[in-house]
Amino acid sequence: MPELKLELGNFHVKDIVFGNETSYKDGLLTVNKEEALKVVFEDECITEAELHIVKPGDKVRLVPVKEAMEPRCRVAGGPVWPGVTGDLMQSGEGRTHCLKDCSVLVVGKHWGGFQDGLIDMSGEGAKYTYYSKLKNIVLVGDTNETFEQREQQKKNRALRWAGMRLAEYIGNCVKDLEPENMDTYELAPLTKRSDEVNKLPKVAIVLQPQSQMEELGYNDLLYGWDCNRMLPTFMNPNEVLDGAMISGSFMPCSSKWSTYDFQNFPMIRRLYEEHGKTINFVGVIMSNLNVALEQKQRAAQMVAQMAKSLGIDAAVVAEEGYGNPDADFIACTVALEDVGVKTIGLTNECTGRDGMSQPLVTLDTKANAIVSCGNVSELIKLPPMETVLGELEALARDGLSGGWADDEILGSSVKEDGSIIMENNAMFCGDQVVGWSDKTMSEY
Repeated sequence: MPELKLELGNFHVKDIVFGNETSYKDGLLTVNKEEALKVVFEDECITEAELHIVKPGDKVRLVPVKEAMEPRCRVAGGPVWPGVTGDLMQSGEGRTHCLKDCSVLVVGKHWGGFQDGLIDMSGEGAKYTYYSKLKNIVLVGDTNETFEQREQQKKNRALRWAGMRLAEYIGNCVKDLEPENMDTYELAPLTKRSDEVNKLPKVAIVLQPQSQMEELGYNDLLYGWDCNRMLPTFMNPNEVLDGAMISGSFMPCSSKWSTYDFQNFPMIRRLYEEHGKTINFVGVIMSNLNVALEQKQRAAQMVAQMAKSLGIDAAVVAEEGYGNPDADFIACTVALEDVGVKTIGLTNECTGRDGMSQPLVTLDTKANAIVSCGNVSELIKLPPMETVLGELEALARDGLSGGWADDEILGSSVKEDGSIIMENNAMFCGDQVVGWSDKTMSEY
C-alpha cells in the first residue's frame, strides 16, 4: 500500500484589503466583503455579522474570540474539513493550498462562557498569543438571542461553522495558482521502511484533544465524529495537518487548541523534520480526555497497548486543557512508561495566582519529563485599547474562564477606563501547548 503523500502549497500573505474581487497576487490578499458575508449568512441562525481586518501592531482588542482557522482549499476539490464542511473523504493526501501568515478569527457576542478568549494585537497582551503575529480576517457575529440562551451548543457551532465556510471561500482564491513554496509530508508504511530508518528510535505523538462534554457538540471533532465517543486511534500525522481535526468549544481558553493549531501542529512538523535523521516517526495516537475514572484508565491502557504493539521507544503526550484532564495526562504517561516507552509531556499548569499550588491535579514520579507551557492562573494586567471588536463586557461575566464580574479584592475584570485584569486562562490559545510557545522558566 503506498504511503499518504501530502503537499501543502504555501502562499505567504503580506497584506489584506477589502476589494471588488476575492483574489491573491504578489502577497496581497483581497477579500470581497459582500460575497464573504453571503457565505456567513448561509446559516439562518446568524442574525448579525461584520468583517474586519486586523494586523500585528494594531491597537485592537478582540473578545470573546471563539475560533481560528487557516484559509485553505483542496486543489482536486472536496471540503477542507471532511465530515464537517462537506462529505467524508480521506484527508492527508493530495495537494492543499494554504494562505500562510494569516487566519480567520471568529468573535461572538453575548451569552459567552464556552471557548471565549481574548486577543490583543499590540501592547503587553500581544506577547501572550500566537494570533497577534498574524494578519487576521475577523468575523464578528451574533445569533438569535433566544436561540443563544437555550441552545449554546448550536450557537457556538453556527458561528464556528460560519468561520470555516468563510476560510474555505477565501482559500479558494489560490486554487489555480502556483504556490510560492511547498511542504511535502509522507511516511512509508511501518512495514516498508528502510533498514536505516528502522534502526532509529521509534517515536509517536499522543494527542489528547478536549472531549469532556457529555452533551455532544462542544467537543473536538475527528472527521466530524465527536471525540467524546471515540477510543484511542492510530492515525497518519498528515490527517491532522490536513483537516481531519477541528476544535471544540469549551471553557479553559488558554489551554485550547484552535482549528488553526491542528492545521499547523508545530510538534508534528518538528517530529517530521527529525524523521530519518534522529528518529523514526511512527505517527499519531489520537486519544481523548474523559470524565469518569474508568474511562481514563481504559484510554491510557489502550494507548499503552497500541504503543507496545507498534514497537514505539519514545512518545510525546500533549493534553488540551487542565484540571480534570490532568488525570488522563498522567495516567497515559505512567501507562506508557510501564510498558517501556520513554515519555515526555506537554502541558500547562494551574498553580494558582501566587504560583504556589500543585501544578497538576495528579502527579506521579514516572512523569519526570514534563514541559510546562505556563500557569493558567497567572494574573495579567492589560491597558485599554483604542478599538474593541466584539464585546468587552463578556470578560466581566462569570462563566468566561479567566474573567469575573466581581472579585472581592480585585473588583471587576473590566475597569471603567477599559483596562483589564484577568487570568491567563482567558487568553485565546495563550499557552500554545501544540508547540508555538516560546515561554520559558526562571530559577530563583
